[in-house]
Amino acid sequence: MDSAELAVILGRMRIYPEVMSRRIPAVLLDVLAIFLIFCFARLGLAVNDAVDDVAGLGRGVQAAGGSVQTGFEQAGEAVSGVPLVGGGISDAFSGVGDATGGNAVDLGREGEQAVEHLASLLGWTTFLVPTLLLLIAVAPRRARQIRRLNAAGRILHADTEEQRRLLAMRAAFSLPYGTLIAHTPDPIGDLSRGEYDGLLAALYEDSGLKPDRKSATTGSLPG
Repeated sequence: MDSAELAVILGRMRIYPEVMSRRIPAVLLDVLAIFLIFCFARLGLAVNDAVDDVAGLGRGVQAAGGSVQTGFEQAGEAVSGVPLVGGGISDAFSGVGDATGGNAVDLGREGEQAVEHLASLLGWTTFLVPTLLLLIAVAPRRARQIRRLNAAGRILHADTEEQRRLLAMRAAFSLPYGTLIAHTPDPIGDLSRGEYDGLLAALYEDSGLKPDRKSATTGSLPG
């Protein structure tokens, strides 16, 4: 299948019912779902940012440890020129700086990385869990509706009087009474008299489609 054929198929695909009484709720449901997903994304970002602020503590520990380590190194450099003992004292100061400030820097870096990882995990969890639950609740229903619309669009054709009669029979024998009465006060009588317009209108509306011209034209049989 090339891109042109795919474009034709997508162009013919029905996403929303043609009947306004069903089209508007479907559109509103999709808009609501998109809005909720957007809200979940914003909430996930807010959680990520809030938890990530805690990483500032790790950065503060790194800064403090770096200052301590730098102070010992500077002290060691200051005494390194002392004859005989200067080198040993300088090494001692460097060792103390690594043991105190250096360890603090390492701990602060590890804490910062751990908090950033936790922030990312909580942010994605906050977004994905409600989004997946929403899609599980909404997507199958919309997929069934789209499949039903397109299947009905392929099947519901009343090009001949016999096809009109068969579709009218299906409407009279399978649609809910409330749907039938909304289009004709006497569905069984219409069927017996060959008056199919009301029955066909009920069938198309129940499928979410508008009757095509051939289906809507009166081709009733004489009584």
